[in-house]
Amino acid sequence: MNDRKRERPADYFKDWKEREALAEGMIPLVGSLAREKSVKCYIYGKSLVNRSVLEIMKDHRYVRQVEANELSEFETFPILTELCKLDLGPAHIDIGRLAVNYYEKGAGEGLSIEEYVRREVADDIGSKDKPLEQPQDVVLYGFGRIGRLMARILIDKTDGGDTLRLRAVVVRKGKAPNDLVKRASLLRRDSIHGAFDGTIRVDEERQSFVANGNEVKVIYADSPDSIDYTEYGINNAIVVDNTGVWRDEEGLSLHLKSKGVSKVILTAPGKGNLKNVVHGINHDIIAPSDTIISAASCTTNAIAPPLKAMDDEFGISAGHVETVHAFTNDQNLIDNYHKASRRGRAAPLNMVLTETGAAKAVGKVLPQLVGRLTGNAIRVPTPNVSMAILNLTLNRETTAEEVNEFMRTQALHSPLRKQIDFSNSPEVVSTDFVGSRHACIFDAQATIVNGNQAVLYLWYDNEFGYSCQVHRILEQMAGIHYAVYPKEDW
Repeated sequence: MNDRKRERPADYFKDWKEREALAEGMIPLVGSLAREKSVKCYIYGKSLVNRSVLEIMKDHRYVRQVEANELSEFETFPILTELCKLDLGPAHIDIGRLAVNYYEKGAGEGLSIEEYVRREVADDIGSKDKPLEQPQDVVLYGFGRIGRLMARILIDKTDGGDTLRLRAVVVRKGKAPNDLVKRASLLRRDSIHGAFDGTIRVDEERQSFVANGNEVKVIYADSPDSIDYTEYGINNAIVVDNTGVWRDEEGLSLHLKSKGVSKVILTAPGKGNLKNVVHGINHDIIAPSDTIISAASCTTNAIAPPLKAMDDEFGISAGHVETVHAFTNDQNLIDNYHKASRRGRAAPLNMVLTETGAAKAVGKVLPQLVGRLTGNAIRVPTPNVSMAILNLTLNRETTAEEVNEFMRTQALHSPLRKQIDFSNSPEVVSTDFVGSRHACIFDAQATIVNGNQAVLYLWYDNEFGYSCQVHRILEQMAGIHYAVYPKEDW
């Protein structure tokens, strides 16, 4: 893309208004493709579904940072228009990449935009293949930080309702008489992630809340094996256990004793022989017969992708992972008793040195790194977005420029691009990454390299980014598969 330069407009304001009008015109086109054909449109991996005009324009601008060149609405709008004319089957289509490829290759081949688009998505024209034969019921067991964010993601991705459908959340009965209202209110408003994008109504008579048309039953229970989900019309459900109470196979198997449950995902590191999965790294170990899977920890998800990339390219002989982690509910607001060392001290007032099992846990998803990494953690007085610092001894000498360019390529053009994002700004801070859908964001401006010693800085939204990784595992366990275009970029 670096060879294609867009001319500077003579009138910035006029140019902005024209691009704004095109972005506005994209909204109904993107919406109709998603609702009517289950075709989801992206710009360099950023979904355009349910985005505002300014958000779509920012998605175009993002490409300039990572590709060192502009991507204009003038280029993507014709691609989207042509897609809307076709009889497409369910698919994920990156119109940003299609546009760039057209102006770099297709136009040079003498193809019109119509001809190019038809050629690129030819296999999807007239396709009747569904991503899933019938909708998959999902139950959230627990409704804390990860549970509520998983609810937001599932509701946001409901689209035509033919894939994953959130059917219920399971909680313990609270002491307040208006428990259901309070649960719904916590989903509606979030101090970190902002207001819920849509509408929520409470139906106390049906013991449910309705979010963007999705009716979600609220089931009160004290144990995983005490529920008959079929009484609520729920069958063959995948339960996402985000309580962290049961972390081994014996405990999590209790879910499978409840009628209507087929599989379980744990949103914490699993103990014993449970498969710990980081999507993008070892998700291929999930077998159709697996009934219980662990999604590992947020930190393991953040560090495993860049560690794999660096080991594949440079080789890692040794390393230390230092995590600067946001405080969590496990800590105390003010000094009080805690079974763990130091964690009893007031979280909003202190940096708290504590242990982390993330470095050791990486060995479960990247066995080649077993015994090569150490790790520690510092809990800091911020409520969300953490940082992992990788201090690595490589098998060969390199430079900061080579490492940065390699990681930029990984973030843009590799199978890890849903896990690794790339930032090249010298001004970013933690709050800039609230809501990131990636497992981590590589900060190129912070990279330090001295011979074969490299220090990498990785931001990660330890709540939302991790929840997105869990959702990717959930899709895989449900057997969801979309055709993706352009093919060579996925």
